Amino acid sequence: MAEAVLVDFFGLQFNSQKNSHQALLKTLDAVRFHHAAKAKFLCIMCYNNISCERDGAHNNCELEGSNGLSTLLREFETVSNPSMAASLYTIKQKIDEKNLSSIKVIVSMHRKTLLKAFIDQLFTSVYNFEFEDLQVTSRGGLLKQSTEVSMITAQEVEAIQNEIQTYLRTLPALKGELTIITSPLISDIFLHGFTTRTGGISYIPTLSSFNLFSSSKRRDPKVVVQENLRRLGNAAGFNVEKFYRIKTDHANDVWIMGRKEPESYDGITTNQRGVTIAALGADCMPIVFADPVKKACGVAHSGWKGTLLGVAMATVNAMVTEYGCSLEDIIVVLGPSVGPCCFTLPRESAKEFHNLDPECVRLFDSPDPYVDIRKATRILLERGGILPQNIQDLNQDLNLCTSCHPDKFFSHVRDGLNFGTQIGFISIRE
Repeated sequence: MAEAVLVDFFGLQFNSQKNSHQALLKTLDAVRFHHAAKAKFLCIMCYNNISCERDGAHNNCELEGSNGLSTLLREFETVSNPSMAASLYTIKQKIDEKNLSSIKVIVSMHRKTLLKAFIDQLFTSVYNFEFEDLQVTSRGGLLKQSTEVSMITAQEVEAIQNEIQTYLRTLPALKGELTIITSPLISDIFLHGFTTRTGGISYIPTLSSFNLFSSSKRRDPKVVVQENLRRLGNAAGFNVEKFYRIKTDHANDVWIMGRKEPESYDGITTNQRGVTIAALGADCMPIVFADPVKKACGVAHSGWKGTLLGVAMATVNAMVTEYGCSLEDIIVVLGPSVGPCCFTLPRESAKEFHNLDPECVRLFDSPDPYVDIRKATRILLERGGILPQNIQDLNQDLNLCTSCHPDKFFSHVRDGLNFGTQIGFISIRE
């Protein structure tokens, strides 16, 4: 049974005649009869050509001259906007506020393909959609359906994407201004930084607001993440068309850009100008590498598994082998991560950190000792030949525990499966 029911009147033209009211009354009454008992959200989506009375920021459609219809409409939330993108995004927010995922859409068969194209852009696999044909008829054809395409061309899909992108660009930043944390150790020949959770448009509480990763298991669609990325590119000064994220596998494989891209990898290196590379993080640590002498850079994603597997030194070694970098010239900056105050592992896994250095583990004799992946990473980098003074891990902002600072950072440990993602990024200026 659907948790939410959306009735699409977007493509219908209404008039004030009695038969028109009766047809709508019959249609909405049937929806209420079949769904009101189980559904937690009943919604009408319509165009502004319905006579409406404004209530706050939204339009509440009222067809004048029909008390029965006006009364029935009060049982539905109505979203009225000439933009399909704006209407559906508003409806998505209302659905997400109620944490619903099973949605029935009652839509004219002439608009079904179009509506599905918008839904594909604005919703993820978290949501389950069911479609039902909308039947609205009246004597004399007083309700007319606009002529709509039944097939979507590539050009029309592009137009839908452009409409959505244009709308998302109008949305205000949430939770404050966009903030980029940088390191004074990295030369100005590079663009670099680490993001926080402020300044984006993601509104889901655990993803709000500057989430930079979309997956089928989260409610943030790719278009929202892409808009956040666009804002980051504008603020930092890089080209989002030349932006590459790590494809995380919690291991130690490194993609040397220019060679064949592996299916998954936790490190990237490049010496190409104008290309921005990024490592994801949400308790796991994004690491940025820079060699101002050979003008090469890298990023790595280092969780506890990747730390033990040596992903940081694997990235360093790729820079040395591929670009002729010298260990003494490479700068390494450790991004925000979960701290030893909040991160525990089963004793068998923590034992490997204890074997690396006892200072990496607290309460080792407990069933779930506390582990310091930052300290472990520094130890492995120093043992690999990186100069201690070329490793930055104690920056006042970067050293904050992601789990302890919900105002600044996303955290898997704190927020659970629907967590947001921050990044560390770097590029060589063109």
